Amino acid sequence: MRTFLPAVLTCLALASMIGGWLIAAAAAPGAAPAKPPAPATAPLPAAAQKPAAAPAPIDNDAPARHTKRTACLKAAKTKKLVGAHRTAYVKECMGAS
Repeated sequence: MRTFLPAVLTCLALASMIGGWLIAAAAAPGAAPAKPPAPATAPLPAAAQKPAAAPAPIDNDAPARHTKRTACLKAAKTKKLVGAHRTAYVKECMGAS
């Protein structure tokens, strides 16, 4: 808590110095002028535009996979499998469906 106030004051001092430096650099004579903005492209006619991609189909078997995985995890727990053995068992159980 004692270092909070000095840290805040240091940040404010650094921010004001950097801000002043940036303003001085921008206002300096002989500074490079800013790049002109890129010309805007004309919008394509409606016929030339590509249609929006169709949304991805909904994965309807996700709830079934979740249920299957949950059952496999419970079976691994009842068999008291841990670590790599548990992972291998769950992968094998999920692949057997």
